[in-house]
Amino acid sequence: MTRPLRIGIFGGTFDPIHCGHLRAAEEIRSRLRLDRVLFVPSNTPPHKRRPGMAPAADRLAMVRSALRGRPGLAASDLEVALPRTSYSIFTLAKIRKLFPAARLFFLLGADAFLEIKTWREWRRVLDQCTFIVMTRPGASLRAARAVLGPDYLDRMAAVRNAADAEARLQDGRTILFFRIEALPISSTAIRRLVRDGRSIEGLVPGGVAARIKSAKLYQGREQ
Repeated sequence: MTRPLRIGIFGGTFDPIHCGHLRAAEEIRSRLRLDRVLFVPSNTPPHKRRPGMAPAADRLAMVRSALRGRPGLAASDLEVALPRTSYSIFTLAKIRKLFPAARLFFLLGADAFLEIKTWREWRRVLDQCTFIVMTRPGASLRAARAVLGPDYLDRMAAVRNAADAEARLQDGRTILFFRIEALPISSTAIRRLVRDGRSIEGLVPGGVAARIKSAKLYQGREQ
């Protein structure tokens, strides 16, 4: 029997996308045998509104540039095309329409998962797909596992490798915690380097650095 498509959804501001995002997506794609990972830059994210954020069109362009030549990774404009705040519950519904028979995997860092209870209709979001919570520098997977409390214990599992992940999926676990080879890179640090006129070589793909320079992104003071 042919297994259903496995579609990963990697959302975020990607302000800018960097090599840490790419490394995480490729590692999870390999471990879970995902057929595709969709990078979904947000338009107006509810949790990260701040002055100085790059326009959505530039952030989408940077994502598209970063993913060029990377099989299995693709950019999506589902949220950027919206004229309003982005909410995961609506994005998931749209992706479900695009891939009605697929199994959906929502990829996010441990730092973002700590805020899950502030998400719009967060319980429904958790029911719509399998969550993959990844290591992030400065964020504890243990703290992320504790954020939901005892009601979700039977749905959560820490996984070490691909075989372990498959076993937990077969057991019906839908919130998996992955310790990955996370790169010590952050978008915040990259923006600071750009503002200070310092090099970001090796932190972002070349096309992303070129877009930042040509569009004069991250030049002003961040509030």
